[in-house]
Amino acid sequence: MPYRRLPNTDQARIRALKAAVEKMEIYTVYDLAVSLKTLSVARNFLMKFEAAQIYYAECFERQAKAGRKHQQAVRMARLYVSHFIQVLNLAVIRSEIRAAHKEYYGLEQKNHNLPELSSETALLEWGKKVIAGEQRRMSQGGVPIYNPTIAKVRVHYDIFVESYEKQKNLQALTARSLEALATMRAEADELILDIWNQVEKKFEDVTPNEKRLDMCRDYGVIYYYRTGEKRAGGE
Repeated sequence: MPYRRLPNTDQARIRALKAAVEKMEIYTVYDLAVSLKTLSVARNFLMKFEAAQIYYAECFERQAKAGRKHQQAVRMARLYVSHFIQVLNLAVIRSEIRAAHKEYYGLEQKNHNLPELSSETALLEWGKKVIAGEQRRMSQGGVPIYNPTIAKVRVHYDIFVESYEKQKNLQALTARSLEALATMRAEADELILDIWNQVEKKFEDVTPNEKRLDMCRDYGVIYYYRTGEKRAGGE
């Protein structure tokens, strides 16, 4: 005997609700297998649920599209910040810049390794330190570092910061739209269950069994056969 199972995706929920709601346009009130009140509630809910699903999909797509551009901004900012620090360390090693001045950049005097820049948070922090440190050193008469200049570093850092803030906003928007959609799923499932129960009750005396199942399927009820069951039934 096949068994039914409620939809487990939003698209499947929408299809199940549509299958039932569309019967309002086909049958008279007396021919419907589901009460008009239930179908009216389902129709109104379906409009809101489908709109919420579309909005979430749009938010996610915008985030994904912006995310691809953002990764390029991250890569360039990390390249310039790390390169600048390497050049700074080499200048200190050659005694072209005093080791004590590394403290302006938040760097240890005797440590010539690159700081951790793998995370975006770290990149935000070190980019800011490097720019502020170079400006402080130059304000005291220090010779600017070239290749890359701090102006070039700042250009890519500012692009990264702007992109980072945009991505955070898009992520927050996507998260809120998903949360709004998620809060509607329980109601969707309750409506579908109510509709399916009414449908199966309406057609419970229909024979043969496969005809009854087909009439229920017409209202969106989803049935699954257990392993080997269809073959045993000759299908």
